[in-house]
Amino acid sequence: MTSPSDDDPASGPVDLFLRIHALSGEDMLVVSRDFGSELEAAQAIARALDDRRSLTFAHASFSRETQESVVVVNPSNVVAVRISRTDSAATGQYL
Repeated sequence: MTSPSDDDPASGPVDLFLRIHALSGEDMLVVSRDFGSELEAAQAIARALDDRRSLTFAHASFSRETQESVVVVNPSNVVAVRISRTDSAATGQYL
């Protein structure tokens, strides 16, 4: 995951690549600036999944679109989420 120095909330939002694996078997890529660290994102996403609330990313782009928008994901369709600071299918935290 990340080291404690990487999770400093005072550093502000960072670009995180969220690969969301849906029931359909297709991956969705969301680039989000809603969180200050991978740990913060993982905790927020886990809470939303536990509470069966929609995953809402207010400062995000869907599938590398250039324009930032709000992305809402239905949690009943989510199988796994991978969070990383780099866009790579081989890295990141699974929930």
